[in-house]
This record gives sequence, C-alpha cells and structure tokens, in this order.
Amino acid sequence: MILVLGGAFFFCEYLIYFPTILQCAWPKVSHARGEAAGSPIRAMVLSDTHLLGAVGGHWFDKLRREWQMERAFQTALWLLRPEMVFILGDIFDEGKWSSQKHWEDDVRRFHRMFKHSADTELVVLVGNHDVGFHYEMDWFKLQRFEKVFNASSTRIITKKGANFLLVNSVALHGDGCPICQSVEKTLIRLSRDINCSLQHYPLYRLSDAACTGLDAAPPEERHLLFREKYDVLSKDASQKLLQWFKPRLILSGHTHSGCEVLHDNKYPEVSVPSFSWRNRNNPSFILASVTPSSFALSKCFLPEESTVIGVYCSAGAGLLLLLLAHCLWMKGLLQCLSLCLLGKHKSL
Repeated sequence: MILVLGGAFFFCEYLIYFPTILQCAWPKVSHARGEAAGSPIRAMVLSDTHLLGAVGGHWFDKLRREWQMERAFQTALWLLRPEMVFILGDIFDEGKWSSQKHWEDDVRRFHRMFKHSADTELVVLVGNHDVGFHYEMDWFKLQRFEKVFNASSTRIITKKGANFLLVNSVALHGDGCPICQSVEKTLIRLSRDINCSLQHYPLYRLSDAACTGLDAAPPEERHLLFREKYDVLSKDASQKLLQWFKPRLILSGHTHSGCEVLHDNKYPEVSVPSFSWRNRNNPSFILASVTPSSFALSKCFLPEESTVIGVYCSAGAGLLLLLLAHCLWMKGLLQCLSLCLLGKHKSL
C-alpha cells in the first residue's frame, strides 16, 4: 500500500514532467540569404505565473501551484537548456496592492522557483497584476518592480544581433499620465526596425473568435468582445507600436489563452498562455529560435491537471481494492481458522 501511494506521488510530482517536456524540441530556423549561418538564440517564453499573495491565496493552492511551476520550469531548464527566458508579466497575483513585507516574501518565492544558472538570462516584463491596471499604477509600485528585476519599462535587449523590444504595455493608455509620457518618449527614441516585440497586453483585436488550438480560449468564451485598455491595448496604441517599430514578431500574454493573429496582414502576434495550472488545465510555453533576420516557434505543453488527478484517483481506487482484498482474505482466513478449531473441538 505504501508502494502504491509513494509511486503515484513520485510520478505525479516529479517524473510526469520529463516525458511531456522530452517531446518538445527547438524549432529549426532558416537563415536569410546573405546571413551568416551562426547558431540561433534559444529563447523560452512563458507568461502569467500569478504567484498567489497573502490576501487572496489559500495556503494549499499556493503550495500546489508554485510546486507545479517550479518542477516544470526546472525540468525544462535541465532538458532544453535555453539561453534566454522571457516571462511576459503578471509574475505576481497581488503585486498591485501587496505590502512591502508581502512583496518581499513573494519575490523570495519567485527567485526560489525560477532559479537558473549563469548560462541562462532571465528577462521579466511587468504586467497589470504586478503594478496594477493603469489607474492603480504609480511610480512606487513600478520602481519597486523594476529594482527587483533590474528592468525598465521600455528597453531593447540585443543578443547575437537580434533585437528584442520590451514594453510596459500597462503604460500605453494614451491619456498623458506621467508614466505614460515617459514610456512613449522612450519608445519614440528607440523607434527603429527591430526583430521582436514583447509585452504583457496583446495588441488590439475584437475577440478570440479566430483563435484555435489546444490552448485557445474555450469555445464559449472566444466570441466575448475584448475591452480596449483592459483586455487588449487600444487601437491607437497598437497602431503606434506597429508604425514605430514594424516588428517581425510580437509576443504577448494577459489573456491566459493561446492565439495567433496577423495585424495589417504582415505583423504576426502570438499570445502566450498562462504557465499556471490555476488558470489552465494544460499550461504551455513557447520555444523560439531567433536570428537577426529569422525566427521559428514551437509550443511545449505541460502535463494536464486532469491527468494528474486521474493518476491519483486510480491509485486511490487501487489502494481501496487492495484494502478490500486484504480484508476479504483476512475474513476468509479467520473463517477457515474457526472451522478448523470447531472441527478439532468436535473430534475431542
């Protein structure tokens, strides 16, 4: 019985991540004509980890989800060896209102879960749950986040000749607020052709109606209209980003579901689903191979929560059957002993 429970636990909490992630592979990228055939950047992209806070997070839910994400992330690092990891915002669930003490505790847990070697560069973007929606965001919360993650609201990271534009999309509200003005000025200064744009909010789209795939929004939710400046960026902010930078690829999060959109028939955007099992039965992340002029993407799915529950239920049912068989065997043994003793008594 101990072997049944121990085996189920070891499989569901450790081993299950290996066969699923071993099915994933870095996509092959085609080099453009005239481009040196060097090795592409291997970047892992995930989003919306939503580490639960002290106010709304139940202790068991927090323990369970953080353990799942830690095991999935560490297994992926060990098996896939990415050079860069991007997390597209909403690192925390309650950063928008957490006290300094709770903030420091959340940060400590994040660094434990997502620890990595010096060979891997971890790049974190800000999301609305980290600093609040536009009307909640202030300099204190924004600078607190930027200090912890050595980040700024808008910047370009260059690696192996490929440029990655990182945008604080929470500040692209277009109402002239001080933080918004600062971000827009930086964007204008950085405005030039680049390779990839990464941000938390998706660019403007009406809904997820055109989205398909295993990690798309459920069918009953795909036709719900998105709200500008809440679910997606405004039309104006979206057009500005496209006109200023003309990115070859846009990666975003926020919706917790996967989607691929082509803006203006030439700018592809990929929405990255949530990495947390609290938000999805089937979390996933993106594997990106990037060169200065080309890119290729593949999706890596993690174990489904329903599979884990199924294994535990099967182990529980098996354990009950073993207990029942043991009880029946003991009952039969006792009956046999009773009959034997009764027979001996009569013979005497």
